[in-house]
Amino acid sequence: MFQHIVVPLDGSALAEQALPTAARLARSAGGWVMLLRVVKQPVEYAGGATFMIYTPLDTLERLMKEEEAEARHYLEGVAASPVLEGVPTRLEVRTGLATPMIVSVTESPKIDLIVMSSHGRTGLARWVLGSVAHNVVRSSSVPVLLLREHGPATAGPHPNVERPLRVLVPLDGTVVAKAALGAAAQLIAALAAPGQGAMHLLRVVKQEARSGEVPDATTKEECLHKAKLDVQSVTSHLREGLAAELKLSVTWSVTLDKDVASAIISVAENGEDAEGAGVFGGCDLLALATHGREGLQRWVMGSIAERVLNGTRLPLLIVRPHLSEHEVSEAEIQRAEVRS
Repeated sequence: MFQHIVVPLDGSALAEQALPTAARLARSAGGWVMLLRVVKQPVEYAGGATFMIYTPLDTLERLMKEEEAEARHYLEGVAASPVLEGVPTRLEVRTGLATPMIVSVTESPKIDLIVMSSHGRTGLARWVLGSVAHNVVRSSSVPVLLLREHGPATAGPHPNVERPLRVLVPLDGTVVAKAALGAAAQLIAALAAPGQGAMHLLRVVKQEARSGEVPDATTKEECLHKAKLDVQSVTSHLREGLAAELKLSVTWSVTLDKDVASAIISVAENGEDAEGAGVFGGCDLLALATHGREGLQRWVMGSIAERVLNGTRLPLLIVRPHLSEHEVSEAEIQRAEVRS
């Protein structure tokens, strides 16, 4: 359950668009929201190192105190805004580079989620605070919920009362991808409350073999059959466990496509026939899992997750599972159909 939520703010209206969703989650869980503002170091002022060398120390200290006071005053104003009414808030001002400071705050065992806003799709995605949101996704050990500037709303009742709020979770047969299921279920249940939430599990089987050759009809059918069995098994476990506990409906589908990332985006944004559920009208969020190794962040499904991030208009929940090296090795061995 997402009780303790961090919202990094840079003073822009775009960054503040994350507040309603964070507030909704905190209210649902009886938790609190931390409002975080990172102020720049003196070396980041115009002139850089030259400015530092020729500026008296007391002037530097004064500038820093003014920056910090202004940042705290700003956060106090945000905390008093109607959107956070009734939600306990904590104010945090840090000095330094934005990404390391945001990540350092979330290293506290109390933090469950980061909620950030990003620019919507305009060819390649652009991120709030420059590349900060992108870097936070790659570095954070806690889940990150990225909200799009012009994407679907996640802070209020679903606008389409005929269907539930739905999250799509792409699977690739690995433990890494499945690690996003728990967080996705908790998130959609909290956002959908008091209504019912829904999950859609998608497996995309790549149409071309790893060598670039097109597999024959028999091979395709075998791959599709194996993928269906895997997704059906995951669906059954969810329906009997977490989904039943959170009152979530679960659907699934398997599709064959040359471009895995495009297929994920298409199904998430437009919908398709779901096994046992007829036609659904798309999803409201996407949830993806990543895993870091040896300091270099690596994405499950190769570059596919990165392409989904840059290509979709939907909010994304990014989860970095805490798996052992053995589990990751097993996951990489299993990864076959989803090479980018």
